[in-house]
Amino acid sequence: MQIEGKNAIREAIKSKLTINKIMVDQNFANRKDDLISLARQNKIRVEFVPKAGLDRKSTTSHHQGYIADCVDFQYSPLSSLIDKDNNLPLIVMLDGIEDPHNFGAIIRSCECAGVDGIVIPKNRACQVNDTVIRTSTGAIANVKIAQVTNLKDAIDYFKNEGLWIYAAETGGESIYKQNLKKPIAVVIGSEGKGVKPSIVEKCDGVLTLPLEGQVNSLNASVACGLTIFEILRQRKYND
Repeated sequence: MQIEGKNAIREAIKSKLTINKIMVDQNFANRKDDLISLARQNKIRVEFVPKAGLDRKSTTSHHQGYIADCVDFQYSPLSSLIDKDNNLPLIVMLDGIEDPHNFGAIIRSCECAGVDGIVIPKNRACQVNDTVIRTSTGAIANVKIAQVTNLKDAIDYFKNEGLWIYAAETGGESIYKQNLKKPIAVVIGSEGKGVKPSIVEKCDGVLTLPLEGQVNSLNASVACGLTIFEILRQRKYND
C-alpha cells in the first residue's frame, strides 16, 4: 500500500502501520522536519529522492513531497472480535460503505465508544486505504477490523455466539424505546441504499433514529455514531 502526503503518513505512523520506508523530496533534506523526526524515532527508513521521482510514483498528484511504502493493512480474524470474558460485546457491521471518509469517521466513532470490532465485506465496499487511515486520525490502531466474503455468514456466526443482530434503518421502533443492554452487532447500511433488505431479514430487529427535520436520512457515519453511543448510554448510565 502506498500513502501520500505529510498528514496521511503521520496518521499511518500513529496507527502503527508497518512502513517499509518513506521517500522524501531531496530538497527537504537540510530543513527541520517533524515528520522526518517522527519517522526516525519510530526507526522507519527515510530515503531522499528527486521530486521528479516522487511525481512519477504518485497516484494522487498530491504527495506534498512525501510518499510512504507500507505493508497492506492486516485484517483481524472474525473470531478475534469476540472476547469470551466480555458478556456485552458490541460489533459494528458495515453493509457496503463506499466512501473512505465515512469509513474512517466510523472507525473513529467506534474507537471512542469502545466497540469490540468492525466487520466489512470484501467486495463492493471500501477497504482500508490511505484515506481511511488518515480520516480515522489514529483510531484504526485500536480497533479490530475483520474482512469477510459474506456478511450473512458473519451474521450467522455472531448469532451462534449469542449476539442480537440489529439493522440501523428506517421503519423500525425508535432506538430510544428498545432495550439494548445485551450482546449486540449492529449493521450500518451504505450511503445511498441503506441496509439491504436481505440483510434486514436476517436481523433480530431494526433500530430507528427518530428524525424531526425534513431530510429523511442521516450520513452513514453520523447514524453509526448516534446508534452506538445510545447503546453505550443505556449500558453505562440507564439503570
